Amino acid sequence: MAKVGRNQPCWCGSGRKAKRCCGVPRGPSEESLARSFLAHAAREAAWELRNVSEHEFEDLLGELPDLPELDLALHAELPKLHSPALDRFCDAFAADDPDAAEEPFGELLGAIDTPLERARLARAVITLRDSGRLGARPAAAALIDLASESRELVAASLLQAVAVRAGAARTPAGILLAA
Repeated sequence: MAKVGRNQPCWCGSGRKAKRCCGVPRGPSEESLARSFLAHAAREAAWELRNVSEHEFEDLLGELPDLPELDLALHAELPKLHSPALDRFCDAFAADDPDAAEEPFGELLGAIDTPLERARLARAVITLRDSGRLGARPAAAALIDLASESRELVAASLLQAVAVRAGAARTPAGILLAA
């Protein structure tokens, strides 16, 4: 179906212009707002790391897999409904079977790795940094990672969320959930 312009007759058949009747959605999408937020956060983070050597930056990136252990806000938001991929991954994770976990992990990562999830994680990083629970440089490295095509922090976030859900890891508060 062709898109109805603002000044064209409304699709409901009222004869009025679409902008004065049922309306035409306008403005940026949530995804484009998330991408803009990530780009802005990454620019500020790059400024924070302007004097960091390449070796130091690689060390900071190496710390990313440990960040989700700091706070539940850095855990990926798992699908609300149990998906077959999530069930297979949790089962493989609990059985400590990396071969069986590879396919469902990739499927889950593809499903949760969205600009909205990256922006949510970036906001959590900024909150932890501003509260003093995360250093400025590790936070800057995390923000740059989230704004890039890297999946390092998103993957670590997913792994930690599943580990806590499966009872293989404790929450940041030290609680071990029953599997």
